[in-house]
Amino acid sequence: MSGAASASLSARARADTILGIQRTTGTAQARLIRAETWLRYALPALLVLFMLTLLGVAALEMRGRHEQGMRVATREVEAFARLAALSLSKDPAAAEMRLDRVLPVHLLPAGCEILVIGPSGRIRAAYPGPAPADTFAGYLAEGEPIAILGESAGAMTVNLQAGGQAVVAARRLADGSGEVAVLQRFEPITADWWRMFGHHAVSLSAIALVLAGMATAYILQTQRAQAADEVCDLVKQRLDTALGRGRCGLWDWDIARGTIFWSDSMYALLGYTPEKDLLSFGDVNALLHSEDGDLYSLARHLAASHATVDHEFRIRNASGDWIWLRTRAEIVEDAADGSRHLVGIAMDVTEQRRLAEFTATADMRLRDAVEAISEAFVLWDAGNRLVLCNSKFRDLHALASEDAVPGRRYDEIMGQGALPPVRRGIPGPERGTSRTFEVELTDGRWLQVSERRTKDGGYVSVGTDITSLKRHQEQLVASERELIGTVKDLKRSRRTLETQTQQLADLAERHLDQKARAEIANQAKSEFLANMSHELRTPLNAIMGFAELMESEVYGALGSPRYADYCRDIQQSGTYLLSVIDDILHMSRIEAKRVKLVRRPLDLDTAIAAAVTLVAKEAASKAVSIDIELAGTLSVLADERALQQILLNIIQNAVKFTPEGGRVALRGRSCNGFAHLFIGDTGIGIPRAAISKLGRPFEQVETNLTRSYKGSGLGLAIARSTAELHGGSLRIRSEEGVGTLVLVRLPMPTPARLAELGREAERDTLTAISELAGATRAKGGMIVPL
Repeated sequence: MSGAASASLSARARADTILGIQRTTGTAQARLIRAETWLRYALPALLVLFMLTLLGVAALEMRGRHEQGMRVATREVEAFARLAALSLSKDPAAAEMRLDRVLPVHLLPAGCEILVIGPSGRIRAAYPGPAPADTFAGYLAEGEPIAILGESAGAMTVNLQAGGQAVVAARRLADGSGEVAVLQRFEPITADWWRMFGHHAVSLSAIALVLAGMATAYILQTQRAQAADEVCDLVKQRLDTALGRGRCGLWDWDIARGTIFWSDSMYALLGYTPEKDLLSFGDVNALLHSEDGDLYSLARHLAASHATVDHEFRIRNASGDWIWLRTRAEIVEDAADGSRHLVGIAMDVTEQRRLAEFTATADMRLRDAVEAISEAFVLWDAGNRLVLCNSKFRDLHALASEDAVPGRRYDEIMGQGALPPVRRGIPGPERGTSRTFEVELTDGRWLQVSERRTKDGGYVSVGTDITSLKRHQEQLVASERELIGTVKDLKRSRRTLETQTQQLADLAERHLDQKARAEIANQAKSEFLANMSHELRTPLNAIMGFAELMESEVYGALGSPRYADYCRDIQQSGTYLLSVIDDILHMSRIEAKRVKLVRRPLDLDTAIAAAVTLVAKEAASKAVSIDIELAGTLSVLADERALQQILLNIIQNAVKFTPEGGRVALRGRSCNGFAHLFIGDTGIGIPRAAISKLGRPFEQVETNLTRSYKGSGLGLAIARSTAELHGGSLRIRSEEGVGTLVLVRLPMPTPARLAELGREAERDTLTAISELAGATRAKGGMIVPL
C-alpha cells in the first residue's frame, strides 16, 4: 500500500509539469481544476435556468399587467355605469337626447360604449354611435346572464353577438324607466398589453442570444483547453515512449535555480521511482562517478561561453551499478523570464562502451594470435594498404618493425624488403578468388603460400613452412613401398588364418556335440537316480516294517536282548537311508525342473517355529541353544512345504555341526522388498577353500577317510536350489573354528508380486484347461463349461 500511495503522490506531483515546463499552480487554480469537469456541465445549466427564470418572471409580470388592466376596466365600467345612471335619473328626458351632452364622455376610455335600455329591453340610446342592435339581449351573445339579471349580475365579462368580448356593468335608473349599461371592449385593453409583451419578447430574445453566445464560447473554450491538455499529455506520452524505447532520457537543467528535470524515461533508464517533480543540483551530482567529473565542473565549462555539451560519464542506477551515459545538450534561454536552461538527451551507451572494450580486447587478442602462429601472415585492404602482419612475415621479407606500419601501401613496404630466394615453385589449384602454391627456397625449406580475396576487396596471404611435411611425404613414399610388401605378407597370413578358422569351426561343432551328449548323460543320470531311489524305497520300507515287528516281538520273543538292539539299528539305518533317498528324489526333480511351487504369503516366524520344533530334540541332546530374533512381523511369498524344507535343512545342519553347549542364532529383517534370514552357529566352521563346494549336489567338506558326520551332502544344495526357484538366493560365510553364517534371501509379498502371482495362476489354469481339452478331444469326449 505504501508503494502504491507513493507512486500516486509522485504521479500527482509530476502532473504539474509537461517535460519540465511548470504548469500554473495555486489553491484557486487547484480548486478550479477539480471543479472544471463539474463547471463544464453546470455553467450551461445555470445559464438555461437563469433564462427560464427570466421567462417565468416576465410571464408573471405580463399576467399581472393583464389582470390589472381587467380590474381597472371593470372599475371604470362600474364607475361610469353608476355615473350615467345617476345623471339620467336626475333628468329622465336626457335619455332621448345625445348622451355626449349629458355625460362626461371625454372621460371614457377608448372602446367604451354606453347603452340606455328601456323597460322592455330595447336600446333607447347609444354612445358613441348608433345602437348596434335593437335589444340589449340581441347585442350580447345568447345566454349571457347579465341580459336577464341586470344590475344584480354586477360587472362581468360577456361575449358579444358580433364577436369579441367585453366587460359590462348595468345600473337601473332611479325612476324605474330602464337601465344604463356600459361596455368596455377587450381590444383597446389588450392592445397596450400586447405592445408591452412585444417589448418584453424582444428584450428576452436579446438576453437569450447573449447567454447562448456566452455558453457556447465557454463550452468551446473548455473543449479547446481539454484538447490542448490531451495533446500535451499525448505528446509527453509519445515522447516518453520514444525515449524509453531508445534507452534515452530528457534533461532540463535550470542553471540559475539549480533544479534539474528528468523525464519518465530517464527514471526508467536508471530504475528509480519518480518521486519529485524537479531534482536538486546536489541530488544528481551525488549519483555521478567521481572519476568522470561533476556538475560543478560542467557548470564552469558552460560559464566559459560553451553553448553545447557532448559528455560521457558514469551514473549509479537504482541497483547500485554504474552505467555509462552520453549527454548531448544545448543552452536554451527561456523567453518568459530570461533564465538559461541546459536542455538535452542522455543516452545509455553502456553496451557501446562494453562493445568498444570487447572490440579492443578482441583486436589485441587477434594481434597476439596472429603473432603467435607459426606461419607468415599478412592482410592487405582493397587499396593495397597494410592492415596486419606478424614477425614471421617481416623476417621472411627482411623488414624492420618501422617498415611494416599499418596503413602503408604495398609497393612502399615491399620496396624496402627482399623476396626470399626461390629454387623452384610448384603451382597449386586456383579456386575463384583464392589460390595455393608451393615454393622451395635455396636453403632447403619449403613454403606453402595461400592467398585469398576478402569480401571488402583486399586479400590475405599465409605462408606455411611445410619442410617437415615434405620430409614426411618422402618418408611416406618409402613406407608405402614397405606397406605393399607387408600387404602381400598379410594376404598369405590371411589364407593361413582362414584355414585355422575352419579348423576352429570344426572343433566348435564337435564341442557342441560333446555338450549335447553330456546334457543327455546328465538327464539320464537324473532319471536313473529317480528310478533307483524309487526301486530302493520298496524293499527298504519292507525292511523297516519287519524290523519294527521284530522289535515289538508281536509274534514271539527273539531270545537274546541284543536282537532288539539290532532291530533298532536296522530301523534307524532304514530311516536315514529313506531320508537320503527322498533327498535324491527331490534333487533329481529340481534338476529335471519338475518341481511345481504353490506360492502364497506365509508368516516367517510360524515357519521358523515349526522347523525349530523338529530339531529341538537333537539340539536338547547336545545342549545347543537356539535363539530367534525377528525385526517385526515378516512374511514371505513362498511354497509352504518348500520353505519348511529350506529352513529345516539349514537349521538341522547348524545343530549337527555345532558341538555340545554351542549356540544357534536366527535373525530376520526386511530389505528392499526381500526378507533376509541370517542363521549363524558356533560350530566347527568351514575352510575357506571348501566354501565354494557347498551347495553343489553330493559335495561335502570332509572326505570319506576323515568324515565324522553322516549325510548325503544334498541339504544345502536343495536349500539353495529351492531358494533360487522362489526368486531368492542363499549365501554362506564361515571361518574355521569360529562358526558359520548362512543368509537366506526370499521375496516378500508386494502388490506387484501378488498381481504377477495372480496372472501366473490364471495362465496355469488356462494351460490346464487347454491340456484337459486336448486330452478330452483325444479320447473323443467333450468339456462341459463351468
